[in-house]
Amino acid sequence: MKRLSIVAANWKMNGSLALVNSMVSELNNVTLNENVEVVVCPSSPYLAAFNAASASTNLSAAFSLGAQNFSEHNSGAFTGEVSASMLQEVGVSYIIVGHSERRSIYNESSALVAKKVKAALASGLKPILCIGESEEERAAEKTEVVLAEQLQPVIDEVGIENFKNVVIAYEPVWAIGTGKTASPEMAQETHQFIREFIAKFDENVADKLPLLYGGSVNAKNCEELFAQADIDGGLIGGASLKAEEFKIICSAAKGK
Repeated sequence: MKRLSIVAANWKMNGSLALVNSMVSELNNVTLNENVEVVVCPSSPYLAAFNAASASTNLSAAFSLGAQNFSEHNSGAFTGEVSASMLQEVGVSYIIVGHSERRSIYNESSALVAKKVKAALASGLKPILCIGESEEERAAEKTEVVLAEQLQPVIDEVGIENFKNVVIAYEPVWAIGTGKTASPEMAQETHQFIREFIAKFDENVADKLPLLYGGSVNAKNCEELFAQADIDGGLIGGASLKAEEFKIICSAAKGK
């Protein structure tokens, strides 16, 4: 069985209804390689609109809807939060969990991230689990230690067998929105470490696990990054807001 390649668009707190409609229209014309899936993650107010626009234009089944955040709770007195089941009702099938901005700005711990992964899986959503080190941690040669510390609580919480329904996105914090990008060789080395770390628990799960790279991926560097043996696609930020550039990135992904 081939490993699925995924290109996920993280719009962050950007976008509009106009962008939703234009992006759906543009994506309807993109040519994808075999075994490639595209996930678009707009802000919560636009999820239903994206789902409706996708249905009205018969967007290919290779395109899925994702959300950027949710609560680890199913329901209750949690003002301002949304649950996994609510997201499912508006067509969401993927959820970004543990993004560095959630970890740093909103103080989400690895323990909380693990609970969110568990809640997503229990509801049938596929979590895109984000991990990554800071520039200081990279300089101190602590990258592998940091990534292991972010992965282990999730493995402990959900069990390695459930990683067959997880996607991991490696995003070096120093490369997010900075214009800096890990070299293809550097990115591959880190992705290889992640796959080998998972393989210590289950080689079969590790072999099939989609690993994405995130951090200033653009139309110019995507093809070389995606060509690396253990890089199965990307989690795209700024470039995912530009239809023509995002289409190039989507077309560059190839199933492994």
